[in-house]
Amino acid sequence: MFYERTTLEDGLTVLSEGMPTMRSVAIGVWLAVGSRDELPSEAGMSHFLEHMSFKGTPTRTAQEISETFDKLGAELNAFTSKEYTCYYARVLDEHVDVALDVLSDMVSSSLLADDACDNEREVVLEEIARAEDTPDDRVHELFASALWPAHPLGRPVLGTAEAVRTFDHAASRGYRSRHYVTGNAVVAAAGNLSHEECVSLVRDRLRLPAGPRAARPAADSDGARRLAVVTKETEQAHICYGFKGLHARHEDRFVLSMIDTVLGGGMSSRLFQEIREKRGLAYAVYSYSTLYEDTGQLTVYAGTRPDNAGEVLRLIQEEVARVAADGLTDEEIHRAKESIKGHIVLGMESTRNRMTRLGKGEVTHGDILSLDEIVSRIDSVEPSDITRVAGQLLTGAATLALIGPITEESLSATCE
Repeated sequence: MFYERTTLEDGLTVLSEGMPTMRSVAIGVWLAVGSRDELPSEAGMSHFLEHMSFKGTPTRTAQEISETFDKLGAELNAFTSKEYTCYYARVLDEHVDVALDVLSDMVSSSLLADDACDNEREVVLEEIARAEDTPDDRVHELFASALWPAHPLGRPVLGTAEAVRTFDHAASRGYRSRHYVTGNAVVAAAGNLSHEECVSLVRDRLRLPAGPRAARPAADSDGARRLAVVTKETEQAHICYGFKGLHARHEDRFVLSMIDTVLGGGMSSRLFQEIREKRGLAYAVYSYSTLYEDTGQLTVYAGTRPDNAGEVLRLIQEEVARVAADGLTDEEIHRAKESIKGHIVLGMESTRNRMTRLGKGEVTHGDILSLDEIVSRIDSVEPSDITRVAGQLLTGAATLALIGPITEESLSATCE
């Protein structure tokens, strides 16, 4: 196996991939908690807690945390998604102990002081306001809310302003005590270090309350809305059109990645060529597939002038229907295979990407495959697989989300 895995006595999992030719190490503390784990009154708490973890601990001020990494020429950051939160650092191999010491302190012991909460609430509220003013970003959340109208996956990672205004020390501390437990925690590392060293450092530095991996409510998009429109005076109409997809361990996920690549995955994709290059109807048009622990989505995005929205939507629907009915050509399949393999292989030259692959795979219960296994899975995809999966995913009820100076009534007929 290309990586090593140890589960400590308290339930915390450590994964590492040695890269002895490198002089750096990327290390991340991953928590299996994101916006899909929040109650409506907690919407945005996972993201808020990520912010608050940088605001000081009993032994380090916020400035001292930043200065520690600045003086090492290192990288320190964090991010929150719908299913996980990650705190990570990238350092020279000789500074791994310092990096993990600070990361552990932030994750387990941040003060979450009320005055810092007061300040950070305003920062997050500004972030939410900014998202509201960025329709090409917001339309993706509008699409998710239509696809999962009664499930937390349909809520934005940033949360709602109403909920965020209630976040304080007590709320933050309570959320951390429930979710930042050993069963939800994974430490992943890649670079010039040994697994034994990594396990020893984690055992010595990272102190979290013992607790099992939390159960999640299953995602169900059976009640998905067909149409969601926010009528707003914008220069462009922002469109998301798509379907329920596959989960992170689904055996057909490599087939879906090839459909996605050919449909809208690059400048040679069908949608880019048809909508932008041939007709000049959009600057940005692309597709993407998101794989969650138990579900997923396949989405097409396009931004176009409002008077072109109907034509662009028609072209998207026609291209999707063509793929569903006819699959892909042999040349498109070959090109997609080479493209996907190239992106994966080039990405593996980064210690951060390798660390992310380990951590994300573990917290989402995904498969962690070697490079050879991934290439084999991609190469084994047959045209009949493409036709089968496209026929299954692209012929069901579609969901359309749109933000722009267009009313829902004017679009309803398009979704019939």
